Amino acid sequence: MTDIGFDGRVAIITGAGGGLGRQHALELARRGARVVVNDLGGSVSGEGGDVGPAQKVVAEIEALGGEAVADTNSVATPEGGRAVVQTALDAFGTVDVLVNNAGILRDKSFHNLDQAMIEAVIQVHLLGAFYVTQPAFQVMREKGYGRIVSTSSNSGLLGNFGQSNYGAAKMGLVGLTNVLAIEGRKNNIKANAIAPVAATRMTEGLFEDLIDKMDPALVSPLVAYLASEACEVSGEVYSAAGGIISRFFIGLTPGYYNPELTAEDIAAHLTEIRDENGYIVPEDNTGELRKILHTISPR
Repeated sequence: MTDIGFDGRVAIITGAGGGLGRQHALELARRGARVVVNDLGGSVSGEGGDVGPAQKVVAEIEALGGEAVADTNSVATPEGGRAVVQTALDAFGTVDVLVNNAGILRDKSFHNLDQAMIEAVIQVHLLGAFYVTQPAFQVMREKGYGRIVSTSSNSGLLGNFGQSNYGAAKMGLVGLTNVLAIEGRKNNIKANAIAPVAATRMTEGLFEDLIDKMDPALVSPLVAYLASEACEVSGEVYSAAGGIISRFFIGLTPGYYNPELTAEDIAAHLTEIRDENGYIVPEDNTGELRKILHTISPR
């Protein structure tokens, strides 16, 4: 098996001052990447700022013999996103890898959410990914190579009480990933998403006796693969938890067809509509369109 390395590659990792992002930065640096360690240095809920966390990770990378620079720009604005990418260009001349990892929490049951809680979470997780990825994507298109890994969550894919703002943003990242995968094909840009489960300050208190088994370092090997030249997949979502790697996917059932469809007809055939036997996993929306056309006009 060929070792996966990043010699000569430049990686931007947002939210890399601690937790998952720190582990991703260390893993890629160990494998030869030059790393931009982006972290605002704020609280879990997004308040404040401090260069300390990013600079500490840079020092850890340098102690390993690697190269890294700290960046404290906020991803939550277009100007901040461009500045993060400019840090990579100024320090290392290019961008090969982007890991969208920055995030905050403002958990509250849906009926108690206020506008600030909704907008702050979507601003950092979803819009932040847009703001950093767009300038990075331009560089990748011009050079004909890139790897983008965005951090989704099972709270978006499956739902979780009290996290409607977070879940909506995280599922939005899946949609963004799907489109980036399609638009990046001709330029050798691959985009994938991860849905990690790990013991970090954002999940404090959740795992109790399992905390030692939910080491965030066990997520980083997946990021290293998806961020590497060896990665062959694009537009996919992978779960990573405690050393387990699985694939999430959206399936489409065979369904029920009636050219004279009524609401009553749907109610009567709901079991058939929901039956998962024979499902397909379309690569993009043309996969569903082909199924529709084949059903409506099989000739």
